[in-house]
Amino acid sequence: MTATTGTTTLRAGGTAPPRLPRAALLALAAAGFLAIVTETIPAGLLPQLAAGLSVSQSAAGQLVSLYAVGSVVAAVPLVAATRRTNRKKVLLVAVLGLLVFNAVTAVAPWYPLILAARFLAGTAAALVWGVLAGYARRLVAPSQQGRALAVSGIGQPIALAVGVPLGTLAGSLVDWRWVIAAISLAAALLSIWIAAVVPDVPGRLSGTPEPLRRVVVLPGIRAVLLAALLWVLAHNILYTYIAPLLAGTRLRLDTGLAVFGVASIVGIVATGAIIDRALRATLLGALALVGAASLALANPGLGVLPVAVAVTVWGIGFGGAPAVLQTALADRAGEHTDAAQSVFVTVFNLAVAGGGLVGGSVLAAGATAPALAWTALALTILAVLVVVARKRAFPPGPRDT
Repeated sequence: MTATTGTTTLRAGGTAPPRLPRAALLALAAAGFLAIVTETIPAGLLPQLAAGLSVSQSAAGQLVSLYAVGSVVAAVPLVAATRRTNRKKVLLVAVLGLLVFNAVTAVAPWYPLILAARFLAGTAAALVWGVLAGYARRLVAPSQQGRALAVSGIGQPIALAVGVPLGTLAGSLVDWRWVIAAISLAAALLSIWIAAVVPDVPGRLSGTPEPLRRVVVLPGIRAVLLAALLWVLAHNILYTYIAPLLAGTRLRLDTGLAVFGVASIVGIVATGAIIDRALRATLLGALALVGAASLALANPGLGVLPVAVAVTVWGIGFGGAPAVLQTALADRAGEHTDAAQSVFVTVFNLAVAGGGLVGGSVLAAGATAPALAWTALALTILAVLVVVARKRAFPPGPRDT
């Protein structure tokens, strides 16, 4: 028998946790969406960018690279420098940074200035990612923190599934500068949304900041970071080189990317439903799905339907990866979550870049496309071994709240 009062459902024997502050968490998710779209949109506009800036497509591709470099370089120092600052102010500054640097990209007449703007946009995105996880966790009860991270992280797969393809389509209809300007306008609207619905959360005002080297060696932190490196690297080998992987099948590239994006959304929703009750099992299950998909993609002769299923399984498995890894990291880091998160952002971006480097090296060595999937499978197995071996980093059962 139940009765509802306010935002809490009363049950025999106790009180259910308060409802999630969905409007606030979705605003945080929108910040992640904005950061991902800002990062990846040049990849869908390469021909237009190259023609508009009178550079080669490889040179236009550096707009993506400089953004990633800015994120890697800035994550640790910016998060450390803003540790004591109100979280809402930090997030608003980061979103306004994306507004300004996208606006510069949209109007700048010179390629070097656009490269500089992209680098600085990457630093703003690093600040978004550096505060997002800790902010989401502090808006909810401890028993809901994993679910809150899943909700706040849903912007990432949506950006990959919907945002980038729509931006690419828009770039075929209007000048690329209008597409970037629209992203800048979205940042302005998002800043108003955040100001209106996201509660204030103070920075860490007490105590001396723990040196980063001490945060990294806290029990379980290195195991989580290693698992993240291996898993994200495996994923990005597949994702960066999905075109050659699908070339031997009858599954179209655009269809494969759409299937992956939709499946990722399903994956993060499923993760949010179970992560707080069984984080370790959720992580191992997701890794098993990615491993199974890698095995299938290593055999493109299976046919179009099995390959489509494999891409779906891969998307479901990896969709909740950031949420489950960040939850495990924050559980181990405690009050040092933001510092640990800054290292996670750096590791994540290095793994993204590493996917291109490792996959490129595999192909440059004369291997065929299925070798990429075998490499991803090997890395996924190593990640499973890390999780299995380190129960302290990934404890079984419900999260210790």
